[in-house]
Amino acid sequence: MLNKLKLNQLYFKDTQFVNLMTKRIFNVLLVANPYDAFMLEDDGRIDEKIFIEYMSLSLRYPPRFTQVSTEEDAWKQLGNTRFELVICMPGTDNSDTFDIARQIKEKYPRIPLVVLTPFSHGIRERMEHEDLSIFEYVFCWLGNTDLLVSIIKLIEDKMNLEHDIKEVGVQMILLVEDSIRFYSSVLPNLYKFVLRQSQEFATEALNEHQRTLRMRGRPKIVLARTYEEALDLYNKYKNNILGIVSDARFPREGKIDPQAGIRFLTVVRSESPYIPLILQSAELSNREFAQNVHAQFIDKNSKTMSRELRQAVSEHFGFGDFVFRNPKTKEEVARVHNLKDLQNAIFTIPADSLLYHISRNHMSRWLYSRAIFPVAEFLKQITWESLQDLDAHRQIIFEAIVKYRKMKNQGVVAVFQRDRFDLYSHFARIGDGSLGGKGRGLAFIDNMIKRHPQFEEFENAVIEIPKTVVLCTDIFDEFMETNQLYQIALSEADDETILRAFLRAKLPDSLVEDFFAFFDVVKAPIAIRSSSLLEDSHYQPFAGIYSTYMIPYMEDKYERLRMLSDAIKGVYASVFYKDSKAYMQATSNVIDEEKMAVILQEVVGTRYGDRYYPSISGVARSVNYYPINDELAEEGTVSLALGLGKYIVDGGLTLRVCPYHPDKVLQTSEMEMALRETQTRFYALDLKNLGHNFSLDDGFNLLKLSVKDAEADGSLNYIASTYDPYDMVIRDGIYPGGRKVITFANILQHDVFPLARILQLVQKYGQGEMRRPVEIEFAVNLDAKEKRGTFYLLQIRPMVDLKADLEEDLETIPEEQLLLKSENALGQGIMDDIQDVIYVKTEGYSASNNQLIAYDIEKLNKRFLDEGKHYVLVGPGRWGSSDTWLGIPVKWPNISAARVIVEAGLTNYRVDPSQGTHFFQNLTSFGVGYFTINTYCGDGIFNETLLNGMPAKEETKFIRWVHFDKPLTVKMNGKKKLGVVELPEPDSQETE
Repeated sequence: MLNKLKLNQLYFKDTQFVNLMTKRIFNVLLVANPYDAFMLEDDGRIDEKIFIEYMSLSLRYPPRFTQVSTEEDAWKQLGNTRFELVICMPGTDNSDTFDIARQIKEKYPRIPLVVLTPFSHGIRERMEHEDLSIFEYVFCWLGNTDLLVSIIKLIEDKMNLEHDIKEVGVQMILLVEDSIRFYSSVLPNLYKFVLRQSQEFATEALNEHQRTLRMRGRPKIVLARTYEEALDLYNKYKNNILGIVSDARFPREGKIDPQAGIRFLTVVRSESPYIPLILQSAELSNREFAQNVHAQFIDKNSKTMSRELRQAVSEHFGFGDFVFRNPKTKEEVARVHNLKDLQNAIFTIPADSLLYHISRNHMSRWLYSRAIFPVAEFLKQITWESLQDLDAHRQIIFEAIVKYRKMKNQGVVAVFQRDRFDLYSHFARIGDGSLGGKGRGLAFIDNMIKRHPQFEEFENAVIEIPKTVVLCTDIFDEFMETNQLYQIALSEADDETILRAFLRAKLPDSLVEDFFAFFDVVKAPIAIRSSSLLEDSHYQPFAGIYSTYMIPYMEDKYERLRMLSDAIKGVYASVFYKDSKAYMQATSNVIDEEKMAVILQEVVGTRYGDRYYPSISGVARSVNYYPINDELAEEGTVSLALGLGKYIVDGGLTLRVCPYHPDKVLQTSEMEMALRETQTRFYALDLKNLGHNFSLDDGFNLLKLSVKDAEADGSLNYIASTYDPYDMVIRDGIYPGGRKVITFANILQHDVFPLARILQLVQKYGQGEMRRPVEIEFAVNLDAKEKRGTFYLLQIRPMVDLKADLEEDLETIPEEQLLLKSENALGQGIMDDIQDVIYVKTEGYSASNNQLIAYDIEKLNKRFLDEGKHYVLVGPGRWGSSDTWLGIPVKWPNISAARVIVEAGLTNYRVDPSQGTHFFQNLTSFGVGYFTINTYCGDGIFNETLLNGMPAKEETKFIRWVHFDKPLTVKMNGKKKLGVVELPEPDSQETE
């Protein structure tokens, strides 16, 4: 039976509350003589009273009332405004209200009409002679504005009934009653109760917007006034009835039948053994009958009738708390208040009680009344008859709730509530400010995963975001102001001084309890990432400008709190560091416009002794300006690495793969290349470092380890291949002896984990929904034994794609006109405003001087920034590598005025095109060209002789700066990977 249900394939679609209650009443026309209207409005305050009534019930859009007393006024108003309801109040003076109503009905047959009559003898006599067939309902005014709310809601419910029941299975309460006086007092009572209840269950929502929407899923109330009407409604909607409240005496076959209610309830009970029934009657003899059909009996003559009715509805129609009872004594054995309570209690409820409730469908009724439709629908189908196994039933209820809550939490930015945040919460925010760039990106991908069921279709892979809580920007504001930090932050103080000042400051006290609630759920290390307003904003990439700290999991929550607070303050401080200020200047942003949200996120990874790291980290880009072999630029590219993603960001050796050709990897295509150009080191979090030496370097507690260490941890299954030195081959998989090579072969070639297919989807939907090329960071935790894993999306941001199209064929430009040419160029577009070249002298170059070279360049770059000018930068090796042997270790702010950056290989210092250096994102968005040239093997052109022959504007031991009188022209075709720098026209090369 359970296999038939295949619980794990149960796909709960979220209820689209937006599509419910779409037909509304916004404008009501009130036709009444001035005196009656005044009486009704009770000194003219009807709008205000309705408004207050609506607000107290969290209803939106209270309707507007327009009052007219003459036929002329009525036509004028109907001509100007669209009315959804007309209420007529006939006066005692035999006024022409009915005539006006009749004419309105003729001209506007679609507008519902309602009669509202003051309760008096004269009017009742008068009405007996009127034809009331044109009116939807007749009500009796007892001086209570609640009645107006009920009239409006009753009509709205009627208009939306069929659609909403079909759409999601909204429930209805059927009221059968023909006495005007009576239903005029019962309806307000019922509505008030149902609306209050739905306010209660709206707390299942995760934020304010969702709360108001959930109210639309409340049960509808439908009024029937004859036996035929009641039976008709029952037959049509019997699967969606929460309960029935019926009178005993009402018309059947056109005549009043004192037994009509009894007949009706007998029919219902014979078909539906468990629908809750309530019989109201003024004749006490009906009490006995009520017992026979298991209905509650309410005496219409009782003074406390309305209270009794409320109580009966509350108890039997599934409202309020769910009370588990002992079936014999009816005593309470357990009580659950919401879904989370039910999930926690389901395994401890006594068997006889559980059996009693599930066999009577109580659980699904309770869920229906709370508008939790997917679970209610599902559980309603699993009857006791079909299953007959109590433990299986508990398990099914539990899993259905878990599945539903996971689905609910996904893609929604919930407001963080200590008592509600648990294992199934995905994404919550503390504070009301902005989520910042990364925060928005995360919320966006979480929502994207939820909307595309394709992400659910992998047998052995789950795709999600890590548990995330965002401290919004208003917390940053509060922190800065209460601690009076702006003065030092905006001063010229050095980074260390700024950090110390921030560490001494105090975070808002209110956060402590929230953090403890977060710790209770996340039993893993936490990453504290910056998410500033400007970071990852669509056209201004701030990748890597601010700090990201990681802190280990500790049993002692106060120690953990100390480290977390320090890390948050460290991220806040990094907004005001020297590099950030330089960057702000380079991008013409004003530093005090920058506000910082902070993301607290579970670190993806596995614990190995005192180290913690994921099986795979990666960065995927949906456009590839380095296509090789059969790859297409639009198929994108991915950089993969073992361990924490900082390794990729720092420009370490990663494996570059195209998700559409996962079996063709350039780096592993030849053995020598594989041994030389695959990852040898990786980053892991040091779980022993408790952050007492908290420092400016956000990697102070990361370990840079060699692949051998990972082999010892046993974390290389399916990720590594083994080099066999005897046979000189590399074998996919792990074998004793032999060096381990990080090739991800079992995943890419043998599909142990569907990484390539997931990446294709992520790129496709990411780019499709952002409407521009994107860059996505991710990490994967593999369970090698089970051959399954979880793919975590960590971040998405736009790659700013420059649309400048080049018509010209760059291949045809004669060599003598070129200063530089690269057949491996990154970038797109044309620049013609650069007159300067800074290059590293190749004569006597040694990689051991790379750090000194970086200082020289930084000084010159600052001068260019101050003057708002740009230059071409040429040098050996990888720019921006954190390993000084691989290249010159500049950070982006040190070269941010360069508009073309060239990696020029030397015979003894060959470089491959950099992939994954930290400023790729900056290069693409500023439209910077990135050329790779290896002239010693005929790959590209670099006319250094020409530059050496020109006078230097400035020269140091390692670099020269040369200025041209007229601008150079840079042309780049990113799809063809061609880039050139053309010399100015020959006559203008008299240089300074």
